[in-house]
Amino acid sequence: MSRLMPLAAALVLAASTASVPARAQVLAQIEVQVSELAAPDAFSTPGRDTGLPRDLWRGTPMGTARTVLPMLAGKPLSPASAALALRVLATGAPGPEGAPGDEALAGARAGALLALGDFTAAARVLDRAPGQDRNPDVARAAAEAALLADQSRRACAIADGLASGRGDIYWLRLRAFCQAEAEQTAQAQLTFDLAQAQSRDAIYGRLMAARLHGSAAGAASLRNGLDLALSRSLGLDLSAAKPAPAVAAALSGEAPAPPVFDTSAIDAEIGGLGGAIAAGPPPPGAVSALIAAALDADPKTRTRMQSAALLAAALSGELPAADRGRIAAFAVAEGKAPAGRNLALEAAAEDRRVGEVALLALWTSAEAGATGPALADRARIVRALARAGLMGEARSFALEGLAGLK
Repeated sequence: MSRLMPLAAALVLAASTASVPARAQVLAQIEVQVSELAAPDAFSTPGRDTGLPRDLWRGTPMGTARTVLPMLAGKPLSPASAALALRVLATGAPGPEGAPGDEALAGARAGALLALGDFTAAARVLDRAPGQDRNPDVARAAAEAALLADQSRRACAIADGLASGRGDIYWLRLRAFCQAEAEQTAQAQLTFDLAQAQSRDAIYGRLMAARLHGSAAGAASLRNGLDLALSRSLGLDLSAAKPAPAVAAALSGEAPAPPVFDTSAIDAEIGGLGGAIAAGPPPPGAVSALIAAALDADPKTRTRMQSAALLAAALSGELPAADRGRIAAFAVAEGKAPAGRNLALEAAAEDRRVGEVALLALWTSAEAGATGPALADRARIVRALARAGLMGEARSFALEGLAGLK
C-alpha cells in the first residue's frame, strides 16, 4: 500500500486541477489502483519471530488448513505437538492460496494460539484481523483475548457489535456476564437461563449464580477467559485454581516454555541415545548399534528397544543397507493415521513443503490426544519433520516418544 499512496496522491492533485472529463478519467485510475490492494491474509501478520521462512505455506492445500486449525484450539495436544503448532502459527508468512479474506481461518489461527498459551502472539494477530463485527470465529478469539487481558468492557463491546452467530452458547454466556456487570440483573438472569438450557455447564452456572444472587461461589475457575473474568469479578483466589495454558500465559505474561523430556528411564538400555538426541542429531554409529541390538533383544524388552530404534532411525539421514534390512524385520505395530494422510505427509516432506508437513503432523497428533501419536505415526512424523527442515521439532517428537516408552 505504501508504494501506491504517492501515486494516488498525485492523481488526486491532477484530478483537482483537470477538466471534468479528464477528472473522471483520473479518478477512475485511482479506483483501479486501490482495487489492486490484496485482501488481508490470515497468516501474514506475525505473532512473534520464529525463524521460519516466508514461504512456509508454499503449496499447502487450503482444505488442510481449514480442517486442522480449528482442531488445535479444541483438542488436547502433547507437549511436542503444542510446541510445533505454536511455532508455525506464530509465523508471519503469506498463507496458502485462498487465505486472503478468509476471516474464519484468521479466527482459527488466533484461537489456536490463545488455547495453546501464546497470548502475546494471539493479541498481535487479532490486532490486524478484520471481521470482529461479523465473523464469530474472529470475534470469539478477540473477546477471549480481551477477557484474558482484564478488559471486560472491550469483550462486552465485541459481543454487542457482533452481527451474526449471537445465539451461540459462547455469546449467550458472555452476554449474561456483561449484563450482570452492567447491573441489568433481570436481563442477565434471562440470558443465563437460556444459556444453561441450551448447554448446561456446572462451573459457569455456579459462578454466574454467585454473581447474580450472591450465593456461595466456591473455588475460582481458570478454564478460559470468561471463567477468569467471572472469578475476578467475584474476588476469588486465582492462585488456588489450575489455569488453562491461555490463562496461565495471560496471568504470567510469558509464552509457554519449550518442552523438556526425561529419557533417563530408557537411556541405560539404548546407550544414552536420548541425551545425545537432546543435544543434536544422533550419531550414525550409535543408531546402527541400537538397530542391531533391538533386532536381537530379549522378548521382554524387544518392543521397547525396536520402538526406540525406529525413532532414532527416523531422525537419521540415509541408512546403510544392513540397517534398513534389520528395521524391515521389526515387529512394531502400525499406527492409527489413515493411509492417505501418510502419503500426503511423505509427499510434502519430499518437496520440503514445511507448513503442509507441520499441519499434517498436527492433524494426526490432535486426533491422538494429550499423549501424542502412536509409535509408528510418530516415527513417520519425525522423519517428515526432519526432511522438511524442522529438525528441532523432529527431535522433540522423538524425545517425547522415547520418554513415553514403557
